[in-house]
Amino acid sequence: MATVENTNAGRQTPPPFLRSLWKIAKTVGSVLITMLGLMFVTFLIGRVMPVDPVLAVVGERAGKDVYDAAYQAMGLDKPIIVQFGYYLWDVLHGDFGMSLLNARPVSEDIRRVFPATLELATLGTIFGVFIGVPLGVVAAVRRGSWVDQLARVVGLIGYSMPIFWLGLLGLLIFYGILGWVGGPGRLDIFFEDIVPVRTGMILVDSALAGDWGVFRNAFSHIILPASILGYYSMAYISRMTRSFMLEQLSAEYIITARVKGLPERTVIWRHAFGNIKVQLITVIALSYANLLEGAVLTETIFSWPGIGSYITTALLSADMAAVLGGTIVVGLIFVLLNIFSDLLYKVFDPRAK
Repeated sequence: MATVENTNAGRQTPPPFLRSLWKIAKTVGSVLITMLGLMFVTFLIGRVMPVDPVLAVVGERAGKDVYDAAYQAMGLDKPIIVQFGYYLWDVLHGDFGMSLLNARPVSEDIRRVFPATLELATLGTIFGVFIGVPLGVVAAVRRGSWVDQLARVVGLIGYSMPIFWLGLLGLLIFYGILGWVGGPGRLDIFFEDIVPVRTGMILVDSALAGDWGVFRNAFSHIILPASILGYYSMAYISRMTRSFMLEQLSAEYIITARVKGLPERTVIWRHAFGNIKVQLITVIALSYANLLEGAVLTETIFSWPGIGSYITTALLSADMAAVLGGTIVVGLIFVLLNIFSDLLYKVFDPRAK
């Protein structure tokens, strides 16, 4: 017994600074390993796809000597692991290669198209949160009522209906028949290139420039695709909010709070909802990440020049440099959003510290 006590006494707890440094190192290491795995798998898929990137460069009528020269210049004659090593070295220096479609650096293309996706996904997430969270709370509080049934039906429709079908239906009704919203694209041609590009997000740039005519036109174009993405997000968020709230409302501390005579509003929003905020952070972060990476069909239907359309066009054109670059950026954002949600845990829940 004395030996065990002496052994425990001899162990020194690392200082808080070293513990924090170790946690940061583990987080950074996990991010690097995740991104390395994502890059390698994506790179490998790009190499085994039944698409010849050399023909995309030299054309199908090129001679064998031209083909062989391009094949060696692109490094395709080397082993896969060596090719990946060269690509990884270039990526670490911010070089994603050159796009075959426009002969521009892929990094420049991504900086140009990503703000459009960011603007669309952000607005869609705002719609989903501000409608989905209250709807889920009310559905849980009034379980079995018509509000609960309506919330469940709305969520079921959001999960069941393909998003491209909703997009086409929305264009037909609200643009083609009623004329309430703008058509495909981000702006009418008359309003293009009027405001200076600062962030790449039309709503933000037009507001900063004080040009409310461009702002209204941009909003009329983004409201429908953002609402469709927001509906998909709202269905997920409301369902999870309802589930979390039902679990909390059946807990003993809620019964105790009601017995003590606390106002129902305080019991619901301060106590029950306060205990699900940490869980909702993860739900909202994952929903936002899914909209950022999963808006391909929506961008295609609405001719939205975002990263989803960019990757799709590049894939159909065998422009693997653009596909790899876009995939890496989306994967990095997904990982960073997960880390951000973990950091917010410590803000809303001191127990996570």
